[in-house]
Amino acid sequence: MSQDTSKSVTDSESTDREPSRFERRDEHTVRELIELVGIVVTAVLAVLMIGFITLDWLRFAPEWAMIGPHADLLFDQFLIAGAWMDIYLGTNQFQHPFTWRAIATGVLIGIVAPVIGTFLVHRQMALIGETLAHTAFTGVAVGVLFAAVTGWGGSLLIVALIVSVLGAIALQWLTEHTTTYGDVPIAIVLSGSFAIGTLLITWGRDFASMAIDIEGFLFGSLAVITIEGTRMVAALTVVVVAIVAATYKQLLFITFDEQAARVARLNVDRYNMLLIIMTAVVVVGAMQILGVILVAAMLVIPVATATQIAHSFRETLVLSILFGQIAILSGLAFSIGTSLPPGGSIVVAGIACYLLAIGLSDQSDTQMSVH
Repeated sequence: MSQDTSKSVTDSESTDREPSRFERRDEHTVRELIELVGIVVTAVLAVLMIGFITLDWLRFAPEWAMIGPHADLLFDQFLIAGAWMDIYLGTNQFQHPFTWRAIATGVLIGIVAPVIGTFLVHRQMALIGETLAHTAFTGVAVGVLFAAVTGWGGSLLIVALIVSVLGAIALQWLTEHTTTYGDVPIAIVLSGSFAIGTLLITWGRDFASMAIDIEGFLFGSLAVITIEGTRMVAALTVVVVAIVAATYKQLLFITFDEQAARVARLNVDRYNMLLIIMTAVVVVGAMQILGVILVAAMLVIPVATATQIAHSFRETLVLSILFGQIAILSGLAFSIGTSLPPGGSIVVAGIACYLLAIGLSDQSDTQMSVH
């Protein structure tokens, strides 16, 4: 009887014991390996998508450049590979350029949006993305009205980018020069910019012919993604990622201790302005595929998912990119297969990842380290 009791106690102790240092080290190593593989795959995919966008651009190069035919040949090979994918998958989508433009746009947004969103979420500025999306919508309205009056044939996203950046600067100015609570300027710019955009579109319809898919810009649509928009997303992604890499330490400093950063004589206002402008840039790019109403989700949901299981800010950054890619690719696959809007599909996929992460996480063991 005593032997059974001692055996029971021993079994209980072995079951309840803490994992050894070596077991934790092995688990940590496997975790790092999975994250490394995920980042490498994401980087390769991003390079391929930027290559596709570059070929799509170079095939229209002038004849004197003598590069157009070569780019066109490689571009056709890309579409042939897509046709083989259609054969094996039983689909009829990957042989078309517009599908790859949508995938390329989504993959790049799935990288750059969580990168910026990680700083915004940890600074409790998640609504900034929603606010700047509304200013971008005003930019679309301004562009449509300008094109209707003057016959200008440029990209609406360029006007949206300019207006969104100006809105970001105005928002930062209001935040620095008003004595109201921190979220009051955000609420004012959010509602005011959308109101202006609505008035401009309604007013413009009274005297000019305005052919615009408002629902596509509001909820996201594959038809809204243009060649020019895809190129712009590729260029802005490279620029934003490069800026974040160059200013990572400064942005991290002001994210977790802005007062200490000011004491250290870091130009906090300049970096705040830089972060908001980069957010405006990302929002305009993501607006094509997610829409004005849902664009902020890509800044927040992957980061919120990553924080459930990450142990450091850097790991949060890495995991948010991976979860962003999962949400983008699975959402696009569902959207293409069902002919439903991509914005809602991507957001629902992201929320599914978030709920799964909550179920798998153990908050008692997840402690953020910012060392």
